[in-house]
Amino acid sequence: MPEIELSAGLISYEDSGGDGPVLVLLHGLTIDGSVWRKVVPELGEYRVIRPTWPIGAHRVPMRPDADLSLRGLALLIGEFLEALDLTDVTLVLNDWGGGQVLLSEGKADRVGRLVLVACEAFDNYPPGLPGKMIALAARTPGGLAATMKLSGLRAFRRGAGAWGWMSKRPVPDEVMDQWFRPAKESAEIRRDIRRYGLSVPPREELLDLAERMRSFERPVLVVWAKEDKVMPRDHGRRLAELFPDGRLVEVEDSYTLVPEDQPELLARLLREFVPVRAAS
Repeated sequence: MPEIELSAGLISYEDSGGDGPVLVLLHGLTIDGSVWRKVVPELGEYRVIRPTWPIGAHRVPMRPDADLSLRGLALLIGEFLEALDLTDVTLVLNDWGGGQVLLSEGKADRVGRLVLVACEAFDNYPPGLPGKMIALAARTPGGLAATMKLSGLRAFRRGAGAWGWMSKRPVPDEVMDQWFRPAKESAEIRRDIRRYGLSVPPREELLDLAERMRSFERPVLVVWAKEDKVMPRDHGRRLAELFPDGRLVEVEDSYTLVPEDQPELLARLLREFVPVRAAS
């Protein structure tokens, strides 16, 4: 995969190339861009870029002084877009919602459209029971190492309250092995997770950040899973109502990882939201 040096460290990414409209797809904690592997083949007329964001499945640790707070990781998205000289980008978030802070900070000049797919929002950081378990592990000495040792167990991957709440359909073991291996094997990667996990602002600040997103007047598509056990269903409606040009689509038969559970539907929604003729 190509790599690019940013202020936080080395970021790897996949880039389909081409001159179609640019989609930048981001993923959740201890996941990488392969969560979009079923969606990308349906987007052949687009330039699809999938960075491996430094939130747990990255292979190269970030610099010891890197800002891996919620705000820092959001601003890093803007730095990534600038470094690749990307404009009029459709930014797509799933699970991890921290990229929304780029809007709150007024740094989204390169974002032409936004797609929020069953992701953290408002005060739901970290999200649901699985997120709270990771946050607790981050605060407990040795907690993340112990948690990652469990990551190979079926009870962890499919158990209620654990990863079984992330997707209705089992993610292949080889994919999950790839997701969890960096944090399982590297203390430095766990250090990066810990720095992020301990950075989540208090509830009042999170709600203020959400309120400040109203200034983003470009098109926003909110795709929410009706049966999601981690992201509250009413957050989808509230997000769509928050933006001046927001629209909500609710998805049947899916949990948080809509790219896993309903990839064809999600690809169709993306194609409808970002027509190829919109390329300039």
